[in-house]
Amino acid sequence: MNAVAAKATNTDFVLAVEGLTVSFDGFKAVDDLSFYVDEKEIRVIIGPNGAGKTTVLDLICGRTKATSGSVKFRNKELTTLKEHEIVKAGVGRKFQNPSIYEDLTVFENLELCYPRGRNVFGALFFKRDAKVISKVREVAEMINLKDELESQADLLSHGQKQWLEIGMLLIQDPDLLMLDEPVAGMSVTERKQTAELLRRITNDRSVIVIEHDMQFVAEIADHVTVMHQGKILAEGSAEKVKQDPKVIEVYLGH
Repeated sequence: MNAVAAKATNTDFVLAVEGLTVSFDGFKAVDDLSFYVDEKEIRVIIGPNGAGKTTVLDLICGRTKATSGSVKFRNKELTTLKEHEIVKAGVGRKFQNPSIYEDLTVFENLELCYPRGRNVFGALFFKRDAKVISKVREVAEMINLKDELESQADLLSHGQKQWLEIGMLLIQDPDLLMLDEPVAGMSVTERKQTAELLRRITNDRSVIVIEHDMQFVAEIADHVTVMHQGKILAEGSAEKVKQDPKVIEVYLGH
């Protein structure tokens, strides 16, 4: 049995992506892609523009439907589920641009995402009890915003807004968090704090990150997947990938 076949029978992975393909008008944006994410792993996906990185996240979270292949999250097939069902299963997704409620405080943004308040009925009868307050404070501390709970979100720096959005996902307690370029536009200090934040949150969950900044990738990645033209070009540690001649040619040499 080859390594891929052995892995295919292994159910220990948080996420098992196998043979994933999506075609748009005959163009394969993602082409027969397979990879596996472990418990408490930070997996970083890198590659040139148009490599299919964001499309992979769209496929995992149900935003785009796969043409063929399988996405199993804790052995549950996701390709047949709707976006909200995938969120409910424990997969959280943050897009490139922060989508926070700018006219609400940090506290209110986090409270609004607390699982009980997610539908209209839940929101109407939602009580700000001790459990909610405690969870909001816990998440705020985790995302470096405990001193900003009463600040209006539009007054936060760009980096703080990114952290708040990560917090809005964390309060829902996902087992898998997917982040698209989380440090784009951040200061050097904020990047360092974000690396620490990601390390903290993988104490009890797995994270997939799409990123361009190789220094940041080296700081956070347990495992790097390099994509090119919808396929995997290379995989391994950040150090190994950085020295791969194929990766240097199509990506790092630019």
